[in-house]
Amino acid sequence: MDRSLISNIAHSDHPIAAPVSAANLDKLLGRTRLREGARILDLGCGEAMWTLRALELFPGSTADGVDVSTGALEAAAKDAEARGLGERIRLHEMGAADFRAAEPYDLVLCVGSTHAFDGLTPSLRAIGRLVRADGLVLVGEGYWETPPSPELEAEIGTYPDLAGLVAQAEGAGYRTVYAHTSSLGEWDEYEWSWTGSLIRWAMDNPGPDGDTALAAALEHRDMWLKGYRGKLGFVTLLLRRAS
Repeated sequence: MDRSLISNIAHSDHPIAAPVSAANLDKLLGRTRLREGARILDLGCGEAMWTLRALELFPGSTADGVDVSTGALEAAAKDAEARGLGERIRLHEMGAADFRAAEPYDLVLCVGSTHAFDGLTPSLRAIGRLVRADGLVLVGEGYWETPPSPELEAEIGTYPDLAGLVAQAEGAGYRTVYAHTSSLGEWDEYEWSWTGSLIRWAMDNPGPDGDTALAAALEHRDMWLKGYRGKLGFVTLLLRRAS
């Protein structure tokens, strides 16, 4: 079973696709204060929930969304049409690191997708070539709330603490003008939705694919509940290019 399909199913009940509530999504986007006719780029957009909401909040803006998942982009296109936003967004099926643009953007989003560039610093350096000199970036990334065991770090990945993450972002040529640190409740809502959506789909689709989906859900749930719950944090930084 394709991993992108597993991800699409897992995010079906939580299309924000990050441990961020709808209210805090609106607060983050509102702090961008985008100008009339702003250009928005979402790298690793998935079903483009962040971008579609930005288009609703900022009339006259236009957007490009980039992702490797056919299913996610099809869902994004369908949602855009349903919201009356189909003519204001262009969707590109390709790797985020491969995207190029003739004109810079006022806002670039990369939430939970820095792996496409092999980490936060290379992501922000690449984004620097796509965003206006006075433009903004919304980047969502993990950090360790408490130092992990070597075993947990090997399983989840190497992250700094929150102060280290902010320093890393600003060391790439930006200033932090706002941020949202996800609460444990937001994490729990995200993870229960992720695992629960997959389990429900597996029960409704018995067979090899259902078995694969169930195994993925249970493996992920164990890693969360027995491993990184309360230890791995998530922050969405609103960054502005430093002069």
